[in-house]
Amino acid sequence: MDVNYVKIKGSIKSHKYEYASNVEFVTTIEEETIKSKERDRSNKGEEEGIFITWEDLQVTVPNGRKRILQGLTGYAKPGQLLAIMGPSGCGKSTLLDALAGRLGSKTKQTGKILINGRKQALAYGATAYVTEDDTILTTLTVKEAVHYSAHLQLPDSMSKTEKQERADFLIREMGLQDAINTRIGRWGSKGVSSGQKRRVSEILTHPRLLFLDEPTSGLDSAASYHVMSRIPNLNKKDGIQRTIIESIHQPSNEIFQLFHNLCLLSSGKTVYFGPVSAANEFFSSNGFPCPSLHSPSDHFVKTINKDFEHDPDKGLAGGLSTEESIDILVKSYDSSEICDEVKKEIAQIKKSDMDTMEKKSHADFLTQCLILTRRSFVNMYREVGYYWLRLLIYGALSLSLGTMFFDIGSSTESIQARGSLLVFVVIFLTFITAGGFPSFVEDMKVFERERLNGHYGVTAFIIGNTLSAVPFLVLMSLIPGAVVYYLVGLHQGHEQFVYFVSVLFISVFLVEGLMMIVASMVPNFLMGIIVGSGIMGIMMLDAGFYRLPSDIPKPFWRYPLHYISFHKYAYQGLFKNEFQGLTFTNNQVGGPMTMDGEDILRHTWQIEMNYSKWVDVAILVGMALIYRILFLVIIKSFEKFKPSVAAINCPHVNL
Repeated sequence: MDVNYVKIKGSIKSHKYEYASNVEFVTTIEEETIKSKERDRSNKGEEEGIFITWEDLQVTVPNGRKRILQGLTGYAKPGQLLAIMGPSGCGKSTLLDALAGRLGSKTKQTGKILINGRKQALAYGATAYVTEDDTILTTLTVKEAVHYSAHLQLPDSMSKTEKQERADFLIREMGLQDAINTRIGRWGSKGVSSGQKRRVSEILTHPRLLFLDEPTSGLDSAASYHVMSRIPNLNKKDGIQRTIIESIHQPSNEIFQLFHNLCLLSSGKTVYFGPVSAANEFFSSNGFPCPSLHSPSDHFVKTINKDFEHDPDKGLAGGLSTEESIDILVKSYDSSEICDEVKKEIAQIKKSDMDTMEKKSHADFLTQCLILTRRSFVNMYREVGYYWLRLLIYGALSLSLGTMFFDIGSSTESIQARGSLLVFVVIFLTFITAGGFPSFVEDMKVFERERLNGHYGVTAFIIGNTLSAVPFLVLMSLIPGAVVYYLVGLHQGHEQFVYFVSVLFISVFLVEGLMMIVASMVPNFLMGIIVGSGIMGIMMLDAGFYRLPSDIPKPFWRYPLHYISFHKYAYQGLFKNEFQGLTFTNNQVGGPMTMDGEDILRHTWQIEMNYSKWVDVAILVGMALIYRILFLVIIKSFEKFKPSVAAINCPHVNL
């Protein structure tokens, strides 16, 4: 161990001298050029770069037994790309999330994270976070996805033409011009490639601090290099000295050369933090040289990967175990001059007089609602499973109902048939609404990503989703409703038909609000469909048809469940609309010749007749609004526990 330490100390000194001579060379030869560029930037009013430092950063799970990150210290500077590397489970994404303020409430974080030498929030527009998963609306084309995003992110002070030019610039710089009119696509539908999808990213606002979570995951080496080389090149295009922090699993040699600094982790500990150019010498001096013709990044990760501890072909130096090798490297780094230089650099950054981050403005609330409505309408129109498939099923079912109950008449037998028909229409129409749940879950994923990046709030999302859905819900209620109504021969009259369709529309609208609440609380669409169907099943059972209101057990089932079941008010409204004003012939011997519709409502169906059918509609409308407000409250409540990159609570990162 001592010998290794002497070796690394000597190598670091020689590297330090080499670095100093390089700096001197740059200073003497390019001093005037650098000063000239700085003057140009000052004249253009460009913003300063962002420095981010972290000291003794630790992240643990709630019970404190497992430490995900253990006392990490480091920094990231403008104009440089910091790579966070290590084997799977070493804490790469956790470190990235901690720096970006995205750790959830289930983890405890201690340590100090400073922005430009002080505690402050990461401001919207100055930062961006590109996630590993491809959460983009798959029905949009590349041009539409980027342009809609531009109109949401960029301020209203920019004209529509300027926003489009900014979007077109990003498309060109990301090499997407050949796929500009191609839909994003997903499994089962051809679209852009994975590499192209990754380039539809979150950098429209020209962020000065950019977080990238595994940007090359799932890409081949050529696509990975193309993606990674484009992002640093944006500094030259827009003149911004961008700070880039990236977690990456195992980059190719070409990509590895693009990095300026390397943060190498193993089991949450810092194995190495410093210049990429010195990493190979650090490993060699500690007895782990990189074999010739091998990629240094592969060698580093292989040396510190404990997943294959008992692999006889691993062949570490001196027959050491992986745990021993990691221990040697961690102790050597902690006592090295590179570690001291990192601490000195952090101290220097903290002493520097730098401006606080200023939050950039984005589109105002009305513009957000308009853009989200337009984008959501396009998505719903193109996504077959959202509404079109349901409309087809409703159409086929309405024809089936119309022919089975054709010209129902006004005999005694038609009383039961009318009631059964009305109940079945409401049940089926609302129950199949759960079929659009998977599509809404995909919308929620996009909403979560864009909300965390501060593009818009939950209120704008709800308004946009609601307004865009209305035309489709009207079609789903009007077309099947008209087919059933006139084939069966229900109560004739324009008012009765409008009421019938209105109740169907409000019922479907209400159920969509209920499924929105389920989507906000259930982790995946399969569980969501099960939970949502279960809730609606209980409401159907307790609505007063399968068991008349007087027969429903009073504890729980009648009070309060019977009165909070929306099916109760849909049934009552439709029954009143159908039976009031009608008379039925009585085929029973010894009874009256005719039966009045209101008597049937009171005695046969036990409908509450002390208020109008329009009150039932008003109650349904109120419940539909309550469901959406409840969805808003739930999401807002979750926001308190899920931090946003646009508004980080500084005390949270310095406990």
